[in-house]
Amino acid sequence: MRAVEAAEVAPATYAWEIQAQELKVRVGRSRMAVDGLDLKLGTGVHGLLGPNGAGKTTLIRTLATVLRPTEGRLELLGEPVGGRIDQRRLRRRIGYLPQTFGYYKRFTVREFVEYMAWLKEMPKREVPGAVQRAIERVGLADRADDKMKTLSGGMVRRVGIAQAIVNDPHVLLLDEPTAGLDPAQRVRFRELMQEIGRDACIVVSTHLVEDVATACSDVVLFAAGKLVFQGTPDDLAAAGSDSDVGDSPTERGYSALLGHEPGKGSW
Repeated sequence: MRAVEAAEVAPATYAWEIQAQELKVRVGRSRMAVDGLDLKLGTGVHGLLGPNGAGKTTLIRTLATVLRPTEGRLELLGEPVGGRIDQRRLRRRIGYLPQTFGYYKRFTVREFVEYMAWLKEMPKREVPGAVQRAIERVGLADRADDKMKTLSGGMVRRVGIAQAIVNDPHVLLLDEPTAGLDPAQRVRFRELMQEIGRDACIVVSTHLVEDVATACSDVVLFAAGKLVFQGTPDDLAAAGSDSDVGDSPTERGYSALLGHEPGKGSW
């Protein structure tokens, strides 16, 4: 076994998969999209909620090591991010689905997921089985040899989920993963997240409050770059009342914590 492989399978010694302290991330010259965030996330499914412009995507991209922290401290899997870190080694243990992702339209589904496995430097002997398993888990086994350009938008999104989980990541970061999925596919997605979340730390950024209420064990509410709330879906529901905006207790709790007033909506 290679030294790198041995290190990667060694027992974890960190307390939290994700730990941020006074984390700040600037976008452009002046806007602080993440502003003084303190956050600890362990194994499980964590829903990241917040209005448009809250900084959710910036936070996800920072956790994925696409962006560097401006100030503060961020640790992923026990390793500090932003200094002299071997990002390639860390990225082997992360799965990431951005809001939009590029792909070669002439690739088949299998070829695309294989290509992403190669980029993650997975051992060559493990790739075929891992790719097949990832494709099956998102319900695309019957389309594995179809070209990407022939797929619907929802299917492309499911391929994106497949590439994110192909390496059995320790940290899985998903930005609006259910966009384009029909109701039945969203239910299957929730089941898949609960399954993976038994052994991994999953962060799901979404604007769909009910997806979080159903699939997540923990909710992080983010607004204007700051942490507004962290707790269980039941805690979130308990924060609202019948007079708050929303069609469910969870939505009313979300509205109450963000200060949405009846009749004014959340635009």
